[in-house]
Amino acid sequence: MNTGILIIAHAPLASALRDCVLHVYPESASGILALDVQADASTETTRLAAQARLAQLNAPNTLVLTDMFGATPCNVAQKVVDGIHSKLVAGVNLPMLLRTVNYRHEPLDALVARALSGGTQCIMQVAVTAPQNQIRKPNDHHHSDHHQ
Repeated sequence: MNTGILIIAHAPLASALRDCVLHVYPESASGILALDVQADASTETTRLAAQARLAQLNAPNTLVLTDMFGATPCNVAQKVVDGIHSKLVAGVNLPMLLRTVNYRHEPLDALVARALSGGTQCIMQVAVTAPQNQIRKPNDHHHSDHHQ
């Protein structure tokens, strides 16, 4: 059985991340849940909602992903994760989430490692240059510029 995934983040990030993942993996809908933490929600209300989502997943193991360490979503998650059948990773991003969904069949500890590597390996500075500023090779006859 696959590991369940619960995303707990500031509203509307958790639901938005889930929607993005379901665009790629629509068959995973029942194994991925989101909890959007509203700005005015109490910690106790959020904790109860997180526990309800964990129960709703009904998975032998659960990976809980939160947006930011030290913020309310992570603080609540720390109270509901047991460290054995559920693990917590803060700093969720879309590459991390896609990687975890793709490898949900792996053991929980391996999935945590995949989440960490997926989240960090996809963070990079990307050089952006306009095509007209790129240097062409002298014998590049197949290159054509497209202008609108």
